[in-house]
This record gives sequence, C-alpha cells and structure tokens, in this order.
Amino acid sequence: MELKYVSTRGVSDAIPASSAVIKGLADDGGLYVPSYIPKLDKSVSSLVGRNYREIAFEVLKLFFSDYTEEELKNCIDKAYDSKFDTDEIAPITKHGDRYFLELFHGPTIAFKDMALSILPHLLTCALKKNNISDKVVIMTATSGDTGKAALAAFADVEDTKIIVFYPKGGVSRIQERQMVTQKGANTKVVGVHGNFDDCQTGVKKMFNDAALKEELAKKGYRFSSANSINIGRLFPQVAYYVYSYVKMVELGHIKDGDRLNFTVPTGNFGNILAAYYAKNMGIPVGKLICASNINNVLYDFFETGVYDRNREFILTSSPSMDILISSNLERLIYHSVGNDPDKNRKLMNDLASVGKYEVDDTSRRFMEDFTGVYATEEQVFDTIRKYYQNCGYVIDPHTAVATYADDKYKETDDTKSVIVSTASPYKFVENVLRAIDPALISDDDFKMADEMKKVSGVLIPDAIEQIRNAKILHNFECQVDGMEGEVRSFLA
Repeated sequence: MELKYVSTRGVSDAIPASSAVIKGLADDGGLYVPSYIPKLDKSVSSLVGRNYREIAFEVLKLFFSDYTEEELKNCIDKAYDSKFDTDEIAPITKHGDRYFLELFHGPTIAFKDMALSILPHLLTCALKKNNISDKVVIMTATSGDTGKAALAAFADVEDTKIIVFYPKGGVSRIQERQMVTQKGANTKVVGVHGNFDDCQTGVKKMFNDAALKEELAKKGYRFSSANSINIGRLFPQVAYYVYSYVKMVELGHIKDGDRLNFTVPTGNFGNILAAYYAKNMGIPVGKLICASNINNVLYDFFETGVYDRNREFILTSSPSMDILISSNLERLIYHSVGNDPDKNRKLMNDLASVGKYEVDDTSRRFMEDFTGVYATEEQVFDTIRKYYQNCGYVIDPHTAVATYADDKYKETDDTKSVIVSTASPYKFVENVLRAIDPALISDDDFKMADEMKKVSGVLIPDAIEQIRNAKILHNFECQVDGMEGEVRSFLA
C-alpha cells in the first residue's frame, strides 16, 4: 500500500512522498507525517552483514513508496559514495565503555550530510515524476551545520536555487567560513542579525505567505526546504538508527532483541525523532535520551509537559543546539494527541501567540520513551577533557553534551546505549582545545586545527583544508525583517 503524507494541522490533502519532498512544508503551515508508520519487513538477523546502502534501501523504500526500486537505489548510490571518508558511512566506535555512532564522515563533517547527501536526488527525481518544470528554491534556516551541508548538496544542481539564512555571530567561525566560501552559481548565504529562532520563524513566514508564493510561481519558482521539516531530510535519518542497531548485533555488543538506548544531542528535534520512527518500525529501541545544552527548553518539556520558549536565549559552545523553538517536536505532539490535527493546531497556535503550550497526561504517557538531560557549559568542557584524558578520544561540544547526558542517565539505567556523535571536533576547534589545553588557543582557526592534529592524532579533514585559503563569496547580511528582500533580490 502506498504510504501517503498528511499535515499535522489537517487542512492540506494527503499526498505521496514525492509531492511532500517537493513542497517541504504543508500549505496550512503544518509538517508532513506518514499516514501510518510502516513496519520493517526484514528481520535484524537478515540485515546483519549488509552495508549502509543496502540497509538504507530497506528503510527508505517503506517511507518513499511512490519511488520505484530503481529510482530509490539510484538516489542512495549517488548519496552514499566516495564523498564519505569511510566505506562504513556511519561507523560505531567504542571508547572506554561507551559506544559512539560517528555521523561526521561526510563532506561537511557533520551529521547533516547523512540526509542532505540524498535530498537533492530525491527532489530532482520527484520533479520528474510529477512533471514539474518550475525551478525549486531551497530556502533554509541553519544553526550552523544544515546550511553548509545543504549548500554543498545543492550547489549547481540543475533547476534549483538555494538560499541559507544563519544567525550572524551565532555559529562557530569554521561553520561560518564553510558557508560563506561556498561555490555555486545557484547559491546565496545571508547572515541575519538575530538568533536561529528568528531565522527559522522568518523562513516559515515566507513559506506560508500565499501572495509571495503566487508572485514567485508566475516567475516559474516554487519554495522547498532542506531543513528537517522536509521528509526528504527527516526519514533518511531513520536509516542510520536501524543500521546502528544491526551493527551493534553484528559486532557482538548486543544480542538480537536486546533493547538499545540512544542518546542524541538535540536542537530542532529531527535527529532524535528519527530514532523514534526507527523504534516504531520495530527496532528494539529502549529509551531516547534527549540531550540539551543550557537552552534546555526540551528538558523542561519532558520534565513538566510545558513547552515554554519565553526564556533567555544563550549562545553556547554547541551552537547547533542553541534553539528555543524545536520545529520537529510538532510531529511528536501530533502523534501524542492521537494524530488529531485540531488538537495539535491549537497547541501550535498557543506557541505562536503566547510562546508556550502544555500537553495533558495522556500525551505525556505517550512520550514516556523520551527523557531529558541537560549539560551546563562547565559540564560540556569537563566531558571533553575527561574523554580525551581517559580514552584519548576527542569529541566536539555537541557530542560532549550527549556524552554527559549518557553518563548521567547511566546512573539509573545500565541498558547499553549508543551516543550519537554529530560533528567532527575540527568544526569547533577553539572550544575543544579550550577544554583540552587552553594554551593552544589562538585567533587563527587553521593554526588551531594544526594543533588539534598533534593532540588528537586524527588527520585534518578535507572539509577544513578546502576552506583554509578559500575566497569569501557571500558577504550578505540583513535584519530579521529584511529576509524577504534578500530572497527577492536573489530571484530577481
């Protein structure tokens, strides 16, 4: 049976996966969710020994059911190829008594590569399937990593343009340099004088602006997104949770059927939501530990049932998690209220109007698979230092948040767990060295990268070497209310 996608707000019609990939966001402002969660039709034992591409196909064929086998395998083969620096694509490594799922072996050394490597292929295939000749404008807000991964994925892709908005001063210097040096005649990068939530809200506002969409349609353009609000970004992430469970069995760390916890550094909630979908496909996932930094709106939500963004926004050493409006949580809320779009829409309206909402006890029981832990900045730096000194393993601040959360949760649950490592430490070299040896800090990120190589024994990734002497190609900046103007000028 072909899987259709419906809006969490219930006004838009159910549509096939390829149409949802093209649209990104539903016309009613909701997010697309599957009309049912498909069950994996292969046993874990039958997947043992299979490579990442093969397991990804077994997962994605169920979520993208209107793609043919040939189309989907072609997308997967193009996505997960030599652009990754390991044939495993997503290796599991053990350090001390902890297991790390390393998702940073792609071209931009962050976990966003895992899904954004396949999204352009899913999108261009979808355009052909639906006989659409319009150019697609990928419009994306980023807290640091999505932007570069999306730019790299869509640069010079035929019939697409991509514009990325990021919070000026709210990402690491390496993250910013990765974006502003991006080549591609169809790319634009804009630094917004605001925070990530401002960027994300501005992008959503343009997606929901009917007049703007009509105006652009007359010029042959249509909007889509590379954020995890797009199912073409979200559901490819499910594959690496299935893969990691299979690998843990294959490596003898667990037995088939054993429960396995996942600890995930969480900002916009897409990454940990993918683990939730993997569990509901039939993978024996135990607890989903939602790891937050001191912008701990998600921790408070799982503790109290109240989501309240009315709080101070704090810039931290883990900028990709500096988020107070976690968009993908809406999908979980929708499921928790019995897939009732009216109940969900009311809660989202409350969030938009007063900045908070509260779920009832039924919803809270539904979400008992999730638990929250947060780390202070001091705990993040202590964790980086501890794992380097004890294991010789260098982790970035986002992974450190998750590692601290995993250690904390282990005090009450000894179930084996996998820590999701979302970025290379080279992306956040200053803060990593600050934890390991502050004497190595300088104003030169690339000099610090050279020091990191000496300290860690890990080669400097190509993604860093490529931008060492790269020319800055994007120097656009705007206020929050100037974002639409930047889009118009880009498409003029």
